[in-house]
Amino acid sequence: MVKQLWQCIEVRLHQLVILMSLLLICTSPWIFIGRQLSPRAGFWDVFHVYGGLFTGVLALLFTFHICSAGQWRQFFPWLTLDVKPLLNDLRGLTRGKLPHSGSNGLISVIEGLGVIVLLLVALSGAIWYVADPSNALMWRSYHILFAQVFIGFIVIHFILAIVHIRDLF
Repeated sequence: MVKQLWQCIEVRLHQLVILMSLLLICTSPWIFIGRQLSPRAGFWDVFHVYGGLFTGVLALLFTFHICSAGQWRQFFPWLTLDVKPLLNDLRGLTRGKLPHSGSNGLISVIEGLGVIVLLLVALSGAIWYVADPSNALMWRSYHILFAQVFIGFIVIHFILAIVHIRDLF
């Protein structure tokens, strides 16, 4: 039963992470949280906090998913000092050759860095939520910074998805 539930979630993790991330990003201009969530918080404030918590859990599950069965080597090859495919992709870019996905080259490294940034967004948001009010604004600023970096990653990820579609033909 648990294995079947995990398999059902596992095939949808990427889509769920993207959907929740986009919802949180698109609604973030309506967020009015300073040091802490007010008892009179509006719908979007409450949605952002608990939707963010849910997205953080999804991010952890997604990280587990991509790191299981040795797959972490594809997304984080620099941890084993396997940088040759990355350097080959970078050299290819200087010659006008687009990198291919599915190896432990540039595209996979960028995706791995995106997962790290997503975890930093989730972690900084969680710490902001539980932080002492005297430190909360500092964690809020970290959360916003990591979220902005993650938005940049989403744009790059979208471009890489288009490049990946090219690989199919």
